[in-house]
Amino acid sequence: MRVACLDAPAFPLQLLRRANPDWAGQPVVVVDEDRPQGRVLWANAEAFRCRVLPGMRYAAGLSLTGELRAGVISDEARAAGVAMLVEHLRRFSPHVEAAAEQTGTFFLDAAGLVSLYGSLETWGAQVLATLAELGFEATLAVGFSRFGSFAGARGLQAEEAASLRVFADVAEEQAVGRAVPLERLELDPALRESLHRLGVHTLGAFLALPPAGLQTRFGEAAAALHRWAMGTRFDPLRPVAPPPDLWRRLLSEHAETDATRLLFLVKRLLDPLLRKLAERHEALLEMRLIFTLDRGEKQIHRLRPAEATLEAPLLLELLRLRLENLALGAGVVELFLSVRGVRAHAEQIRLFQETPRRDLAAANRALARIRAELGEAAVQQCCLKPGHLPEAGFTWQPLEKLPLASPHAEGRRRVVRRLLARPVRLPPVPRHLRNDGWIPLDPAAGAVVRLDGPYVVSGGWWHAEQHREYHFAHTRRGDVLWVYYDRARRRWFLQGTVE
Repeated sequence: MRVACLDAPAFPLQLLRRANPDWAGQPVVVVDEDRPQGRVLWANAEAFRCRVLPGMRYAAGLSLTGELRAGVISDEARAAGVAMLVEHLRRFSPHVEAAAEQTGTFFLDAAGLVSLYGSLETWGAQVLATLAELGFEATLAVGFSRFGSFAGARGLQAEEAASLRVFADVAEEQAVGRAVPLERLELDPALRESLHRLGVHTLGAFLALPPAGLQTRFGEAAAALHRWAMGTRFDPLRPVAPPPDLWRRLLSEHAETDATRLLFLVKRLLDPLLRKLAERHEALLEMRLIFTLDRGEKQIHRLRPAEATLEAPLLLELLRLRLENLALGAGVVELFLSVRGVRAHAEQIRLFQETPRRDLAAANRALARIRAELGEAAVQQCCLKPGHLPEAGFTWQPLEKLPLASPHAEGRRRVVRRLLARPVRLPPVPRHLRNDGWIPLDPAAGAVVRLDGPYVVSGGWWHAEQHREYHFAHTRRGDVLWVYYDRARRRWFLQGTVE
């Protein structure tokens, strides 16, 4: 058994650096949110030299160096990066596992590769060269066990002398692994600090501790690490299943520009893919269509039905709506269609339930048609988010599926504030006694008879300092306006109304 461990240290930071190549040589950090109060999760060597450390706030890092660059790596971006590396690593080994506990760590089955590459050193060098071409730095250790190769790869990062190590025998693997510092094993900081107080700094010193008292004194995490390192835990390789062949490509005999003929060409690609999904007991969730134009340009289109389906007419209708509103600019010479499916479930039969008057499925189909005709951004929903100012307290996100309404019975009516897209500038408050009152907006509503407030919102020094004094203005007609006085601009503005 030969197992290889490839470890890309600070994987989110490498993804951020790869997405921004112009940041080379500058201090770069990964933060949990794109805000001044966002917490630093990862920092490169340049940031460490500027004393910007993980755990700091982004604003604190900016106070140390004005050249600090930061970005957010979402869970989706991490998953996409891991999937990309798995796809490339599968060229060198049929069995590749992405470690769930450590993002950026991969295990590969290296058995039987000597006959193909001549030696495991040659094989490992080609793996690292491929990652370097993709813009990733990594270490690779080939051993005889999962933990032994993992410890070997982390030990290479501590030495910083080489990036590839092939163990000759089990004894060498164990000897190198016992010398690895505990800081390289991503232990819980509290556990690592407790072990350091006992003088335990390496893996060998940790393994010398009696296993019976580890769980009692240090918890299950320490006991699990001890079992994994000693080889007493059953831990086979769990390779990622290769993606199914759910794509088709078609070369056109001539540059095609007619939408109807393009629809028939896409249908030739769609029908066999639907049959393959049906064989897998799946339904189509999303399809991606790529047009290659005769000028070499590519157009990518994503279409999603309202719900997973295998109905070809419904999918072709969505394609027709998209193609009829498509501006190609040149003829299509190549078509590529890929689909993504999910497990198909029969709709559960609901007995003795009143049929709702609103057809939720029909509403979702209508939204899918709008997205197909006008684009993915045509259907959006308003979502709340933490923000300092009222207009920054919400954002617009794509609405994939209309949820079922779930109203709550209320004993009293709620007051709702309607925010304007942009605050409206109001006339100033009169200062002379001969004026009857302040008429901020509509003369028919009458003058303001009462102001409730002020409710001060102040801050934003990191971008543009704000100082607003909010009031509820009651007019003679009974309208309630939500207004504020901007101290910086010395103006009154209408933020919205209250209903």
